[in-house]
Amino acid sequence: MQDMEQIYTKYAVQVYKYLFSLCRNPHTAEELTQETFFRAMKSIDSFRGDCRLYVWLCQIAKNLWIKERKREQRIDGEEPGDEIPSKALQPDEEVIARDERMYLYKRLHQLPEPVREVMYLRISGDFSFREIGEILGRDENWARVTFYRGKQKIREENRHEM
Repeated sequence: MQDMEQIYTKYAVQVYKYLFSLCRNPHTAEELTQETFFRAMKSIDSFRGDCRLYVWLCQIAKNLWIKERKREQRIDGEEPGDEIPSKALQPDEEVIARDERMYLYKRLHQLPEPVREVMYLRISGDFSFREIGEILGRDENWARVTFYRGKQKIREENRHEM
């Protein structure tokens, strides 16, 4: 078994990207990444090896994210931090881009699980279909088909609104 420093070096960026795809907040993703590795370090002896280490880390990360969401739901009135606007866009372009992102994420949020999670991982987390399949305990083809079906569903909804 590798030591935790090697594990952290090898998987920290991937775990961060996974968490960011779930929460879409860099500060929360960073905190949860650190907590993920802290928990992994405490329970590394319980890792049975029946899945890849990366998948195990993502399972820990997802459980922490679910706990964080529940905690945030109990706190009234607290909003996640707003994104810093891109300096490359003019103010009117930024408003349009933000509206388009809001529209997309509203549509994504309406999708059923696991389609929604696949879409978030692919769009926000920039994971490959192979990685998405590993994270969710499925194969690459399943992730690819699920993503395609989610994309088709959003397109259909767009056509019905126009």
